[in-house]
Amino acid sequence: MRRRTFLQALGCGTGLLVMTGGARSYAANEKLRVGAIGIAGQGTYNINNVVAAGGQLVALCDVHESRKEVVAMRQKFPDVPFYTDFRRLLDKEKLDAVIVSTPDHTHAPATLMALRAGCHVYCEKPLTHTVHEARLVSETARKYKRVTQMGTQIHAGSNYRRVVEWIESGAIGEVREVHVWCGRSFGGVDRPKDTPPVPEGLHWDLWLGPAPYRPYHPSYVPFWWRRWWDFGGGTLADMGCHYIDLAFWALKLRHPTVIAAEGPTPHPESAAVWLIVHYEFPARDQLPAVKLTWYDGGKRPKYFDEPGLLPKWGDGVLFVGSKGMLIADYSQHRLLPEKQFADVPRPKSSLPESIGHHREWVEACKNNGQPLCHFDYAGPLTETVLLGVAAYRLQRPIHWDAARAQAINDPQAERFLRKEYRRGWEIS
Repeated sequence: MRRRTFLQALGCGTGLLVMTGGARSYAANEKLRVGAIGIAGQGTYNINNVVAAGGQLVALCDVHESRKEVVAMRQKFPDVPFYTDFRRLLDKEKLDAVIVSTPDHTHAPATLMALRAGCHVYCEKPLTHTVHEARLVSETARKYKRVTQMGTQIHAGSNYRRVVEWIESGAIGEVREVHVWCGRSFGGVDRPKDTPPVPEGLHWDLWLGPAPYRPYHPSYVPFWWRRWWDFGGGTLADMGCHYIDLAFWALKLRHPTVIAAEGPTPHPESAAVWLIVHYEFPARDQLPAVKLTWYDGGKRPKYFDEPGLLPKWGDGVLFVGSKGMLIADYSQHRLLPEKQFADVPRPKSSLPESIGHHREWVEACKNNGQPLCHFDYAGPLTETVLLGVAAYRLQRPIHWDAARAQAINDPQAERFLRKEYRRGWEIS
């Protein structure tokens, strides 16, 4: 899509919002000066896409200097300054925008510092590590009028748009029940007892950041930090924003009122091998109340017990309506029963194709707009996901007062809604 076409689309149902102030405008050929915090893995993907969309990479930061992807990125951009501490990067560099692609436990500290430094922010999912952080980050982005996007890139795909159009068309009737499942399992492990040496080039204390100190172990870096409460939140925290996003979008969900979880006895340090979480959402305008259930670690909805009813997809979202059902995953969807909907015409397209998740953000930064997964949308989505983690760890339902961002008549829930930070890493 050409830039002019994109600008015309701002008012044509894409979900991009025009901001009323607080950010400067850019000339058509002016580059957006971008700093990247977290280079390897998803960081490489994000950097490459932002640069391809017209961002100018002017600063790099990663705590693992010797990691292959970090070395490769520095060789690709040899003249770009490199840091191991994002606090120094944000303090020294003059930036327009920042990409945050670090483990979950450092999302909020990096994002908040960037927002307060006047930077637009693209942050990976989940937006934060705790419910309290999610509320603080979304409020801070709103206060400073920054352009934001959470890294749920599936949101930009054509398939999700078509599902939203089917649900909004009323083809399957009123939707009061949604099931979301993910076959992955991150958790169920004990803290390792051995203490191998820290690999050369890994700044372990900086990797820990706000988390309590513990010795290095490859059980944490580079991938399996997801299993541990100090750094991640298991499968739900890792994947929930991707899949629950579709229900949030299609049904205009925002804040649940009741959250209850099932799972094995909670481990004090690592996430559950499986979870089932029940969310209750109130009615919204003309839309009825909704019960949404999340499953992971091999658990799935009861509808899979009925032979031939559902395709055997490993992950997915099932909307149960008064006239039928719709099942979807990242790339495909079906209306069920298929015979019933065989001759039903596809609804008129109301959601234009995305120019790309990263390009949406870059263009919005330049044109004083907001992309679809801005933090006012991503914040409540992340809160919802992390409330499921909190209810599981609390071992009783949470009755949620969204206006006050607190559990009703349950002060003990606070220990799972927020966290303590190591000295020097506090946020407010």
